[in-house]
Amino acid sequence: MSQESTANRSSNQLHNLTVSVLDLAPVVSGSTTANAFRNSLELAQRAEQWGYNRYWLAEHHNMPGIASSATSILIGHIAAGTSTIRVGSGGIMLPNHAPLVIAEQFGTLETLFPGRIDLGLGRAPGSDQRTMMALRRDARSGHDFPEQLNELRSYLKPSGPAPVRAFPGEGLDIPIWLLGSSGFSAELAGKLGLPFAFASHFSPEYMLPALDLYRSSFQPSEVLDAPYAMVAVNIIAADTDAQARRTATSMYQTFLDMIRGRTPGQLKPPVDSMDGLWDAYEKAAVERQLGSSIIGSPETVKEKLHTFLKVTQADEIMVAAHIYDHQERLHSYEIVSQLINSK
Repeated sequence: MSQESTANRSSNQLHNLTVSVLDLAPVVSGSTTANAFRNSLELAQRAEQWGYNRYWLAEHHNMPGIASSATSILIGHIAAGTSTIRVGSGGIMLPNHAPLVIAEQFGTLETLFPGRIDLGLGRAPGSDQRTMMALRRDARSGHDFPEQLNELRSYLKPSGPAPVRAFPGEGLDIPIWLLGSSGFSAELAGKLGLPFAFASHFSPEYMLPALDLYRSSFQPSEVLDAPYAMVAVNIIAADTDAQARRTATSMYQTFLDMIRGRTPGQLKPPVDSMDGLWDAYEKAAVERQLGSSIIGSPETVKEKLHTFLKVTQADEIMVAAHIYDHQERLHSYEIVSQLINSK
């Protein structure tokens, strides 16, 4: 096949791609939570203009660099400041909450913003063990996640007389997604016939096995006739490869802290080189955890994204971007949108 025809095939595949945004409302070094919320709203408004499909916020706790801990409230803020983009959770960590409370919260959101709310669910604590105990007040570790999920779904279904019912929530059409970084939620989503989102932005090694497990275990349901897989991936795009690589060092520093067992602080500014900040073992560990990340100029991102789609056969891509400078972050998402929207 000629280079020209290969390029055309790549362009066509990207042009048909559905892309979304994953946001942790990052608090950058020297800034404030209030600024993080303003930046998230501006990014959501721009993403809506650029044709992104969804804007999801992730639940994390006890992390000074992540401001999306009160996820449902922030979803309402973002939805109120936009008009068409879907807004949801990527995800709500269900074992941290009573299923009835989540049914009521998302029933309220769906009532306020009809047809625009997604409920993505995970079973991890979204933090360290001490914070998990503070949230859950017991030693639950997510093993009862299927039962919690079933309880939550029962509150959202149209119901006759029942001892406990969710108002608002009951009878509302709120899409439920299962999120995962391993095989557990992949298999459960498949068996229940639910859409599945995989966190390749921090767990790339399990990506393909989990996607295969989801598709092989899928059973058609009233929700889906066929599997629908979304894959979250770090994409840091800039005008040049060198600029993108420098911008990505903020993300590297965050993951380096996690490799060292430290709670990540506020997002650090980029550096010219990571040499001297990590040793060879740490570099390999960070690069392994960020192995699916796509970093580079528009042409580089286009080529790597095409390869990523070919490998994963993802139905939708959710873009994460840990970028210190807000304008550079906006520009990165704009570049991705231009690749998707160009013919």
